[in-house]
Amino acid sequence: QVQLVESGGGLVQAGGSLRLSCAASGRTFRTYNLGWFRQAPGKEREFVAHIRWSSGNTYYANSLKGRFIISRDNAKNTVDLQMNGLKPEDTAVYYCAATTLTYGSVNEESIYDYWGQGTQVTVSS
Repeated sequence: QVQLVESGGGLVQAGGSLRLSCAASGRTFRTYNLGWFRQAPGKEREFVAHIRWSSGNTYYANSLKGRFIISRDNAKNTVDLQMNGLKPEDTAVYYCAATTLTYGSVNEESIYDYWGQGTQVTVSS
């Protein structure tokens, strides 16, 4: 019911910052909760962050909190991921995902019903 499109990926030097955006089409995010995941080549998809659209409450992977910030923009109907202090190990395809569920572990892929196509983030040394 909602289509997700990520943007903002690119090449950045270690220590730099990058801001990703996930735009919704066909429907607003009002009734959804959003997550960011990432997947590096040869690795499993990894939870990055989650935001409850209505409340704005956020959740982060322990290893990433303090560097990454997830936020929502009601006017633009987007969910963003501000990434600071980027490291080479942050290199991955980043995916935006949406769910209508209000329960369950936010870091579990299974609760998300919709996924974007992903955007590549490459961090050089």
